[in-house]
Amino acid sequence: MNAPGAAPYGSGGTQRRGGMRIGVPKEVKVHEYRVGLVPASVRELVRNGHEALVEAGAGASIGFPDSAYVAAGASIVPDAASVFGQADMVVKVKEPQPEEWRRLRRGQILFTYLHLAPDPEQARGVMESGCTAIAYETVTDAHGGLPLLAPMSEVAGRMAVQVGARCLEREAGGAGILLSGVPGVPGARVAVIGGGVVGSNAARIACGMRARVTVLDRSLRVLDALDREFNGNISTLFATGDSVEQAVLEADLVIGAVLVPGAAAPRLVTRDMVRRMRPGSVMVDVAIDQGGCFETSRPTTHAEPTYVVDGVVHYCVTNMPGAVARTSAVALNNATLPFTLALADQGFPGALRANPHLARGLNVHAGRIAHPAVAEALGMELLPPEAAVQG
Repeated sequence: MNAPGAAPYGSGGTQRRGGMRIGVPKEVKVHEYRVGLVPASVRELVRNGHEALVEAGAGASIGFPDSAYVAAGASIVPDAASVFGQADMVVKVKEPQPEEWRRLRRGQILFTYLHLAPDPEQARGVMESGCTAIAYETVTDAHGGLPLLAPMSEVAGRMAVQVGARCLEREAGGAGILLSGVPGVPGARVAVIGGGVVGSNAARIACGMRARVTVLDRSLRVLDALDREFNGNISTLFATGDSVEQAVLEADLVIGAVLVPGAAAPRLVTRDMVRRMRPGSVMVDVAIDQGGCFETSRPTTHAEPTYVVDGVVHYCVTNMPGAVARTSAVALNNATLPFTLALADQGFPGALRANPHLARGLNVHAGRIAHPAVAEALGMELLPPEAAVQG
């Protein structure tokens, strides 16, 4: 941490004497109750010499009242305009909505999930603000993983089986199948497309519920690890067009768990496959934040989570972990806090120069896209990230 009286940092999260001012607005996406910073994270930031401005009621719906934030050292402000207007860095959970990106300003850091690749309107809004936007979902680690996406992927993977089991019930539109089966009646067939964090967690829960699970992936290393973990209690298939089609057509529940960091998800399940699935089957597209991996996918909300195409129930909620918001908020903060502290202590671009993994989170700077996969997906000119980080 910089000592009190240290010189201010450069553009993008300008640090005032004594620390950075960090703002936490209340999330405004439909049925989104998570919060960017929980009180424990605020306490750590304040202990490191920074200020925290929290919008009134930001965490109240998940058991974090304003009094808990005050006890942690935060200042409570009345509205989002106060947060965005005063903060050097805004820490959120979900991508900024139109009323939020209009409040962003040049030189301000935005640290949140962005998922810009399938959302050109949001990309333009964030670019026009002039802010420096760092996306949780493209920050990496030394092992090639995505540490800020992993906790929510774990939640979403486990939830996918939970909501899929519910959708298989007859009154929810499904075929009336109990995921676990009972003695004399086999459990449901579950196909999980993608064996990463989402897919492995989905397989873990589905297998624990005694479903018949098949995981498809294009990495033999991933398939071998899953086979060893489950001791042969799930089936693994190398993902080809033929194997995906066969697994989808045989499944009662299909879980889309495909991720290409920063890029739009590939459409692996075609409309023709959906048309040939058994009526009452269920599809849960966890990749919907990145555009979805089923051709028939379109974003839904917790208010209206499902729709039916050709007799097949689709669940495509874009903020699945928001349904278990307290668990999700704490899990997310456990992962984001070290990076938030680094940005607060060192500012931009100092923190990104010091940590190349955090630097890969840079998506937008000075009105331009600064992540190669995002620029390619949107068909926009790339500001080389190294040029942005070097100022």
